[in-house]
Amino acid sequence: MRSILLTLAFFAYTATVLAQDDVFSNKTNMAIEKVVKDFPNRFHNIKGDVITQRAQTTEYKSTIQVPGTSACIVTKHVSLGNDSYSWNCTAFTSRDFTLARSKFKEIFDQIENTIIKVEGQKPFIISGQYRTPVEERKSTEIIFELLPAVGDMKKLKIELSLQQASSEWKVAINIYDGDNKEDGSTVINN
Repeated sequence: MRSILLTLAFFAYTATVLAQDDVFSNKTNMAIEKVVKDFPNRFHNIKGDVITQRAQTTEYKSTIQVPGTSACIVTKHVSLGNDSYSWNCTAFTSRDFTLARSKFKEIFDQIENTIIKVEGQKPFIISGQYRTPVEERKSTEIIFELLPAVGDMKKLKIELSLQQASSEWKVAINIYDGDNKEDGSTVINN
């Protein structure tokens, strides 16, 4: 009788622990959550060493890296005294469109409906509408938003893009202030 109770207690405990599993079950979600949490700080806490500095932009190595990606950077854009920041991660590069399209869909599925918890605010859900990439189009972008977003978080945009650059297809994740998109924050860096 005692062994049956211990076995039931073990299964009850295991079920409870598994039910409390974090919603960020993949590394992409965890990285995006850290970046989004630092958005109000203008990515200050995730800026690493300076990579390049030009008149209008400074690129920093990101301290947050999505596993398996080639490069994640934070870019500071200067425009008439109004600085804006973006985080860009080249997630995949291939000459094969079919492989790139598959990786694009895989990353979309990892990001869509992710729940992000920012201290002092209600949880946000990342929401976006999937668009199937077409090779002839040369570029496909999906803009995700945080729902429900309030304050500065309303401006935050998460963009997943698949673009042809020369003979290669690049899948990138960009997080930026949507009010400043025209400053080039969504350009994929080579």
